[in-house]
Amino acid sequence: MKRSLTGLLSIALAGTAVVAIAHDGKHPASAAQVAAALADPTRADQAGDDARRHAAAVIAFTGAGTGSTVVDFLPGQGYWTRILSGVVGPTGHVFALWPAAGAKYAEKPLPALQARGLANVTAQVLPTNAIATPAPVNIVFTVQNYHDIPNKGVGEAGIDALNTAVFAALKPGGSYIVIDHADAPGTGLSGTETKHRIDPAAVKAEVLKAGFVFAGESKALANPDDDHSKNVFDPAIRGHTDQFMLKFRKP
Repeated sequence: MKRSLTGLLSIALAGTAVVAIAHDGKHPASAAQVAAALADPTRADQAGDDARRHAAAVIAFTGAGTGSTVVDFLPGQGYWTRILSGVVGPTGHVFALWPAAGAKYAEKPLPALQARGLANVTAQVLPTNAIATPAPVNIVFTVQNYHDIPNKGVGEAGIDALNTAVFAALKPGGSYIVIDHADAPGTGLSGTETKHRIDPAAVKAEVLKAGFVFAGESKALANPDDDHSKNVFDPAIRGHTDQFMLKFRKP
């Protein structure tokens, strides 16, 4: 996210029409399936970013596979939504969701994503700050957004509300994936607004408090040359920050 978001204090589950769900959360896509999704010619406009963003490693880490239902929360330009669409296939579904408080971030990417006509993607700005999906999902996935939640005076209460509601939105055994810019150990939430970074240890503590079990991490996005001192938009480090990938599971 380029700017802080406010009011992202709750995610709740709202029932609507049923989407076919075949995935049980235990059968991630194979490397060949991920490679095929990345090689889709309709992604030619974004494929140039795949190596820098370590797309194959990130998708593998999510555990998404054929039939998975995935929420891409605050999906930016839809980069991950489009890849996940190919990974989950026609029996899965991807919900690219902006909360009402983040509507301004959807002004350009939402119509562009909808215009692609991806049959297994629901892209929308929600009428409230609550995630609305047809049924509990397999995966909630958010990239470079978590650090925004406590900003503008919202504090830890906002983080607690987010994590508790994500827990409610997931199926038992479902995964919560948090990817964000790392801050130095021991900094907690002190850099979330000034540097757009967050201490991964703080993320772990907050998510575990909501009832999740820690399920692993990946160093695929790590950069040991980033000393964590700069704002992530500083030209000296932008696009090359040290990032963490954490996975939590709902028991």
